[in-house]
Amino acid sequence: MKVSKLLMPTLREVPAEAEIKSHQLMLRAGLMRKTASGVYSYLPLGVKTLQNVEKIIREGMNNHGAQELLMPAILPKEILEESGRWEVFGPEMFRLKDRNSRDYCLGPTHEEMFTITVRDEVRSYKNLPLTLYQIQTKYRDERRPRFGVMRSREFIMKDAYSFDLNEEGLDASYKEMYNAYCEIFDRMKLDYTVVDADSGAMGGSGSQEFMVKSDVGEDTIAYCQECGYAANEEKMAGVPSSCVCPQGDMKIEKIHTPNVKTIEDLIKLFSCEPTLFVKTIIYKADGKPVAVMVRGDRDVNETKLQNYLGCLELEMADPQTVYDVTGAAVGFAGPVGIKCDVLMDLEVEKMKNFIIGANETDYHFKNVQPGRDFTPTATLDLRNVVCGDACPKCGGKIKTAQGIEVGHIFKLGTKYSKALGCTCLDEKGEDRTIIMGCYGIGVNRCVAAIVEQSSDENGIIWPVDVAPFKAIIVPVNEENQEQMALAEEIYNTLKSKGIDVLIDDRHERPGVKFKDADLIGIPVRITVGKKAADGIVEYKLRTEKESVDMTAEEAISSAIKYITQ
Repeated sequence: MKVSKLLMPTLREVPAEAEIKSHQLMLRAGLMRKTASGVYSYLPLGVKTLQNVEKIIREGMNNHGAQELLMPAILPKEILEESGRWEVFGPEMFRLKDRNSRDYCLGPTHEEMFTITVRDEVRSYKNLPLTLYQIQTKYRDERRPRFGVMRSREFIMKDAYSFDLNEEGLDASYKEMYNAYCEIFDRMKLDYTVVDADSGAMGGSGSQEFMVKSDVGEDTIAYCQECGYAANEEKMAGVPSSCVCPQGDMKIEKIHTPNVKTIEDLIKLFSCEPTLFVKTIIYKADGKPVAVMVRGDRDVNETKLQNYLGCLELEMADPQTVYDVTGAAVGFAGPVGIKCDVLMDLEVEKMKNFIIGANETDYHFKNVQPGRDFTPTATLDLRNVVCGDACPKCGGKIKTAQGIEVGHIFKLGTKYSKALGCTCLDEKGEDRTIIMGCYGIGVNRCVAAIVEQSSDENGIIWPVDVAPFKAIIVPVNEENQEQMALAEEIYNTLKSKGIDVLIDDRHERPGVKFKDADLIGIPVRITVGKKAADGIVEYKLRTEKESVDMTAEEAISSAIKYITQ
C-alpha cells in the first residue's frame, strides 16, 4: 500500500478529550474518530488492527475445537424474559420498539440466543461437547463512557458458549477455553494475570478474568506473591485482621458530638485511630433500606453486598430514608435501635468497645459491643481488601494493582439452559439439562490494552501479529530515481512474500515520515537514502532505538525472518 493513497490522518497534538495513553495514541495514529459519547468510527489502520486481533482470536478458538457462527444483534424481549434478564440489565440495555410496538433490545450479550440455538438443534448427547462462538458488536448504555474504547457504548466482543452433559464435561471445556485464552493473549504479547472474579449479571458458579496490569485500569487486582493466588477486588475474600481495641466489659456511653459526621472528624475529636470506629452506611436494595457496618478505615464492597442481597438495584440511601430508619441526620447512623436489617462485616465481629453513631443527631455511642448492645441480621465478608491484608489461601501479604479486563470466562452451569428448556437425551434415553460455560474477549479493549502496555513517547509499538502493516519502506527523497527504484524493489519483494507492507511515497520531509512510522507503530522500517546507489539501506525495528546499515538483500531477509518467526 502506498502511503499517499492511505487514509491515515495522524495528529501531532494530543486531543483534549483523550484522558489516557491508549485513547490519545489511537486518535493521534488515525485508528479511530469519535462519533458520539462512547461511540467510535474506525479508519483503515484501526480496521486492519481489529481484524488482526480477530484473526488471532479465531485461530485460537478454532484450534481448541470451537465453531464460529453469527447471532442477531436485535433480540426480542420474550427471549430475555424467559431467562429473567430483561429487568436484570436495567438501564444499561438499549431498548427499542418496532413499527408494531413489539419490544426488542440491542444485544448486550448473547447467552439466550446460543442456548435457544442448541435447544432447537441438538437432540442427543452424541452431539456434545459443543463450543460455539461469534465475533460481533455489543451494545450497552454505559452511564459514564470513558477512556476511549476501554468503556464504550458500542464494542466488538468475542463471546463463546460451551455445552456439556455433566460437570466433568464443563470442567474439560472450561480448561480448553482457559488454554485457548492463554495462547491468544500470549500472541498479542500482553502481560496479563488470571484472577478469580465475580460472575455478576451473567450468573454461574465460578469465573476468572484475564487482567492486563495497567495504572489506568478500572479494576483492582488483589494478589499474593507468596502463593500466587489472585482475584478481582470484587471477589477477593477479606480476612479479618486483629484489632487493638479496649478490653473488658465497658459500659456503653452516649457522647455529644455536634457537627461531627465523618470518620476524620471523629478521629480529631476522640484522638484515636480509625480502627476504633465502625461506620454504619445505609443503602437501598431494590428500594428497601439496609444498614452495613464496616470498620472505620474500610470501604464497603458493593458487589459482595449486592450478591448477598440478590437485589437488582443497589444505591446509597437518600437523607430522608436515612432519617426514617435512624431518626437522625446523615452521619450519625448506628446499629443500636435502627429500624432496618443490619449486615455486619466479619472484622467488626472481632471488635469490642468501639465507637458508632447513636441514631441521634450530634451524638455517638462509645464502648459498643456486638451481641450485647445490638444483634446484626447477618455477619459476612462485606469489605474491600487492601494492600497488606492477609491472603485467604496462605496467610501471606496481599498486594494490589490496577488492571484492564480483556477476557472473562464463566462456569454458567444450568442457569440459562434450565430457564430456556435446553435439554438432550443421555445414554439411557433420558432428558438431561445441558450444562453451559461462557467465554468472552473484548476485541476493542484488547487493542487499547496493547497500546497501554506497548508504546513509548514516539507512539505505538505493535506486536507483529497485531500491527496493521508489518513493514514500511521510507525513501528519503521520493524524487531521487535511484532511491525510489530500490525502495520499490524492496517493497515489491516483501509484497510477493505475502507481507503487508507500506511504502511512504509522500512528498514530505524525512522527519515527518519517520515520526508517522513511529506513531502508527509499524514493526519494521527500512529507510532508503543516500547509500541507495551502493545498495545499502537502514534497517530499524520499532522496538529498538538505533538503526543498522544493511544491504537491501540483508534487510529483506531480516524483515521476512522477523515478521514470520
